[in-house]
Amino acid sequence: MRLATLDDIEALAWLQHLARTGLVDVRGGALRLRECDPIDDWPATIAASDTVVLVGTLLDVVLSFLVLVLRPTIDRGVITAAFVEEGARELGLGDTMVEHAVAAVRAARLSGIEAVALPGDRDTKNLYERAGLTARKLTVYKALPPDAE
Repeated sequence: MRLATLDDIEALAWLQHLARTGLVDVRGGALRLRECDPIDDWPATIAASDTVVLVGTLLDVVLSFLVLVLRPTIDRGVITAAFVEEGARELGLGDTMVEHAVAAVRAARLSGIEAVALPGDRDTKNLYERAGLTARKLTVYKALPPDAE
């Protein structure tokens, strides 16, 4: 586990593509894709003073990433994106990234950390619960088709 560097941009873009493609089949994923724009400027994201970008590697190959935004105005850190390549999901990379994110939030002296897990994404929900992040609110939604005229 390490901080992302500019050398990781190609891997980050690919993993983000995989993550967003995978959301299509997850309950709540299509709406989440509409609500959250992809990161188009990885160099700026990596360099941002309020953002921590972590990558998990095996033999120097980037297999996972996590983006944490430190938000002092709301007194918490927010994991805005996290993904582990499917073939690497049993290696503990996700757990280690979340542990590092929690440590970064503590170091910033913020009082909490939050993230989103979609209702159809049991793996992500389990990852966050293993780290002690539990649901504090549930957001429900119903799509309303336009009125027929």
